[in-house]
Amino acid sequence: MEEDLFQLRQLPVVKFRRTGESARSEDDTASGEHEVQIEGVRTGLEAVELDDGAAVPKEFANPTDDTFMVEDAVEAIGFGKFQWKLSVLTGLAWMADAMEMMILSILAPQLHCEWRLPSWQVALLTSVVFVGMMSSSTLWGNISDQYGRKTGLKISVLWTLYYGILSAFAPVYSWILVLRGLVGFGIGGVPQSVTLYAEFLPMKARAKCILLIEVFWAIGTVFEVILAVFVMPSLGWRWLLILSAVPLLLFAVLCFWLPESARYDVLSGNQEKAIATLKRIATENGAPMPLGKLIISRQEDRGKMRDLFTPHFRWTTLLLWFIWFSNAFSYYGLVLLTTELFQAGDVCSISSRKKAVEAKCSLACEYLSEEDYMDLLWTTLSEFPGVLVTLWIIDRLGRKKTMALCFAVFSFCSLLLFICVGRTMLTLLLFIARAFISGGFQAAYVYTPEVYPTATRALGLGTCSGMARVGALITPFIAQVMLESSVYLSLAVYSSCCLLAAVASCFLPIETKGRGLQESSHREWGQEMVGRGTHGAGVARSNSGSQE
Repeated sequence: MEEDLFQLRQLPVVKFRRTGESARSEDDTASGEHEVQIEGVRTGLEAVELDDGAAVPKEFANPTDDTFMVEDAVEAIGFGKFQWKLSVLTGLAWMADAMEMMILSILAPQLHCEWRLPSWQVALLTSVVFVGMMSSSTLWGNISDQYGRKTGLKISVLWTLYYGILSAFAPVYSWILVLRGLVGFGIGGVPQSVTLYAEFLPMKARAKCILLIEVFWAIGTVFEVILAVFVMPSLGWRWLLILSAVPLLLFAVLCFWLPESARYDVLSGNQEKAIATLKRIATENGAPMPLGKLIISRQEDRGKMRDLFTPHFRWTTLLLWFIWFSNAFSYYGLVLLTTELFQAGDVCSISSRKKAVEAKCSLACEYLSEEDYMDLLWTTLSEFPGVLVTLWIIDRLGRKKTMALCFAVFSFCSLLLFICVGRTMLTLLLFIARAFISGGFQAAYVYTPEVYPTATRALGLGTCSGMARVGALITPFIAQVMLESSVYLSLAVYSSCCLLAAVASCFLPIETKGRGLQESSHREWGQEMVGRGTHGAGVARSNSGSQE
């Protein structure tokens, strides 16, 4: 003890402390460790707030104290070559996910004609994918929390790749229905790539990087349409399914390079593995590791649903579920509405359409034309402005206000569609609405991994993704079935839903802008960096959280 005190007297002290947390944990108190006062060292501590985009000061990033946490190491190492590689790999997963979703709008009319399917079977082919995603999202989150992010992600990608290629050889409708449902089951695990990605990102880069990863989604949808233009006329839909699995194949090969999350390893008690991962990242980035010893977080149960409903997270979970539901409900609803509105010319044309239209056989079909593919392409391109707008405002307004703004703009554009506008104004309103609703989705993907602790982060994201699939399942009944009865009522449903989602975003109890990721669910939320003040003497506390 005297030896330790002598060493501490020789060093200035920089301390990382979590807000709302006592200097000693219950475990430390039980073990008999106490605070130590050190004379002769200026150690007045004061909170330090970082400006938006500001780099972490070196005296904080490389502490001279005897311990550090994973968050401190990630901040010290910073953004570098490792994160660039991880960005491309995570982007491949998102690109593959987008292509598997976009292929539904291309595959359905093709099989409708080729296999002479009735309309309800064509609709079921799309719905079964969302059913698979909805049923598996929570399961993949649970697997990622209990067995590791890398494990859950690898299994889901290999699963999706296998059944995606297998569905290209489906001989009859029943086979492709089951196989595409299994593809949807695998796709439900792809959002876990965001969990793994976020846990390797320093605080100042996290929002921008997660948003830029969303660009790969837009690229995937555009690439799928372009691929269909060249493949469908000559090779057919079976080759389109096989070639659409190429990004998944690349990810499956390269994902063995992925390390397990250091945050997960520390939480599960694998301190040596976490240190090895951090050293590997530091080496690749050419940055030094923080001095001292890595603190082992208290080991706790991981991936438990009840942890999402503790008093501290209950409202956050419920509000996020509604926000994710509203996002998918409105996003996919707008995609379906766009086709209907473009075909009619405007809202008034739909509302005044006579019901005594000549009956149409459900087996009548039309193959997608080049003009149809161009419409799909232009509609998809509207997502790029959404990424740029969200990227610009998310660190200025914060996560909550960004989501609220995106929902409010979508709701306002939906109300403007009540006016009988021309084709040009209709296109403009639909593009603005889609840009902002996709921006809201992106902001939710930034906020959700940030708000939950490591023990439940993957499960929290998984359950939110599951609620989004519920919204995607319900929206065809509004955008297609209810639209036939009243276009105004359909628009009112979407507008009201997003208005409520905007209010829900404002009522979220936690703002994650400028905060580190929470490691343990047993601690108060939030992480502040606390360092030496420029004046005033004080009392320094020796670390009481390290485990020998």
